[in-house]
Amino acid sequence: MNPFQKISLLLVLTGLMIGFACSKAGKEAEWVNLMPGENLEGWTVLPIPPEGTLSDTLQWSMNTETGILRCSGKGGHDWLKYDQQEFADFIFHVEWRFEKIAEPAKYNSGVFVRNSADGKIWHQAQMGSESGGYLFGNSLIRGKIQRENTRDQIQTNPVKSAGEWNTFEITGQGNQIKLVVNDVPTTVWDDCEMLKGYIGLEAEGYAVEFRNLKIKAF
Repeated sequence: MNPFQKISLLLVLTGLMIGFACSKAGKEAEWVNLMPGENLEGWTVLPIPPEGTLSDTLQWSMNTETGILRCSGKGGHDWLKYDQQEFADFIFHVEWRFEKIAEPAKYNSGVFVRNSADGKIWHQAQMGSESGGYLFGNSLIRGKIQRENTRDQIQTNPVKSAGEWNTFEITGQGNQIKLVVNDVPTTVWDDCEMLKGYIGLEAEGYAVEFRNLKIKAF
């Protein structure tokens, strides 16, 4: 083997080792608990859209005994932002349920990933009652903020009815965001130009509970 062949082989082996290490790191990444403290420590309430105003009524509360974070739905349109860090590549696990009400309702809320700090750019996994389960948002598309929606990808909707617990797992990896609802893959957002950002939860007029918020970053 001549010197050139040896160098080429060394480069190939180095590349394989780096790829294996990255893959192994992703698999071995540990879940990190993101549930707020009793006074919502680690999280901040912000208006969405950012030019909006916050209500005088704080609609978010954390019960550390039950492990349930509750949004009363009586404080207008805002989002609870995890403000400790941005995330690039991750799996975000969220369990949620709407509080069932007697009258007909268009239950509405969502889970945010890779948002800008002010919420002007946002990517949302839509929550509903036997509806939702897709990704949409105002994101960078060829450098400009535009609306994107993956609703047309829905084949069968695994979201349960109001009053029942659902699980979202949102994976961001490179340019792709994927949503799995109750262990069923639903939609994929390809070519996302926002490669990192903040995660959060939306309040939009309905009482909703969250539990077991955790993330695996890799």
